[in-house]
Amino acid sequence: MSTARFADDPHRPRYHFLPPANWINDPNGPIELNGEYHLFYQHNPGAACWGNMHWGHAVSRDLVRWEHLPPALAPTPGGPDKDGVFSGCAHNVAGTPMLFYTGVNPEAQCVALADARMRGFRKFEGNPVIAAAPPEIQGRAWTGFRDPFAWKEADGWYALIGSGIEGTGGTALLYRSKDFRTWEYLHPLCIGNPHETGTMWECPLFFDMGERKHLLAVSPYARPEYFLGAYAEQRFSPERQGLLDFGHSYYAPTGFIDAKGRRIVWGWLKERRNADAQNAAGWSGCLSLPRELSLHPDGRLRVRPVSEVEHLRGRHRHLDARDISPGTLHRLEGIQGAQLEIEAEFEILHSAAVGLAVRLADAGTESTEILYRSDNKELYVNCERSSADPNSAGGLDVGPFALAKGEPLRLRVFVDHSAIEVYANERACISSRVYPTQRDCIHVALLARGGAAKLVSLDAWDLAKT
Repeated sequence: MSTARFADDPHRPRYHFLPPANWINDPNGPIELNGEYHLFYQHNPGAACWGNMHWGHAVSRDLVRWEHLPPALAPTPGGPDKDGVFSGCAHNVAGTPMLFYTGVNPEAQCVALADARMRGFRKFEGNPVIAAAPPEIQGRAWTGFRDPFAWKEADGWYALIGSGIEGTGGTALLYRSKDFRTWEYLHPLCIGNPHETGTMWECPLFFDMGERKHLLAVSPYARPEYFLGAYAEQRFSPERQGLLDFGHSYYAPTGFIDAKGRRIVWGWLKERRNADAQNAAGWSGCLSLPRELSLHPDGRLRVRPVSEVEHLRGRHRHLDARDISPGTLHRLEGIQGAQLEIEAEFEILHSAAVGLAVRLADAGTESTEILYRSDNKELYVNCERSSADPNSAGGLDVGPFALAKGEPLRLRVFVDHSAIEVYANERACISSRVYPTQRDCIHVALLARGGAAKLVSLDAWDLAKT
């Protein structure tokens, strides 16, 4: 399908992944096979709204440039997925690629088999392979049963299915299989606090992070949470907890471990404009950049874009050190655009807040601010003045972030029309969506509030569309 009709759309991302048209939500089943990366996703091929869920499909050799393929899975009338092919995972099982996903009404887990090149797919005749949640969960007012995530251990395959227990907490249910078709229920891997992480966990993600630590990430109808902890004898004990992304647009991350041993994840970047605006545009949603998860030496989670993103870099500009006086915007001449990567390092002097403004209008009437506040130790993206369009939502995307004494602030910012991703010191992320109304919202500026700060250096690149 041609995307030429979107060529002049000022809000459609150019280097973030999205389908040729219409709706996208959760990423599904990323897998590396025969030198290719395959990415699936929740997709409505007929409209820019949720519904008629298919598994969209694309393939890449570098994680950033994608070839769109026909949808891999569609609902089968009268089958267990008649009302939608919902989220799941993909694995190479004894030489046969398999997709593991949820059918709905009622929720049940299903399997599809692919050919060796993952261009043709057929559903397993024995679907559903897990027909319902276990009786002990149903008997405790269970709140959902979906989004399988599988991995292999020495004695076979294991899978988590997102669920929850009303009044008790969200949970991920642990299953085991020898052949990926017949599954045995074991127990909840972990149960959360309903006041902190809700009563339903969607889209569980589970990685061995090395250093005898595992990561469990879940999406509890809110910003995705992660837990780092110990996994032994099929039990997980959380030791650290945090948000995978401080933005209210980021949801349902999933991922895989590639041939290089990297733990790579994508999330869905939801729209923050109303349904009428999405339908009028003819598309809705995109995915985040692929991110690599690892551990810092101190045991904290490390998050950064995969190195392949640098393949998109074009024209480069560099700025040397300079002081940033408080209270005014210091516009950067020669650095502008709606498709940018910016790396900036700041020395915190006496400022209460320091950072950048992007998507800044000539007259300053629209802008998006990316700031670190040293007084309350928060990182935020302020979208309250990003757009004058009443169909779009503004707001503040914010989360806790503290610099050590003497540690500089290192921001890596990706601007892609309506999609903005911010990485701070490889420890925190914020994803936001903005919809400026003015075509001249292309400027970048430095800013400090409450006191002076210093820019140590800044590099900016134009990024190519994919």
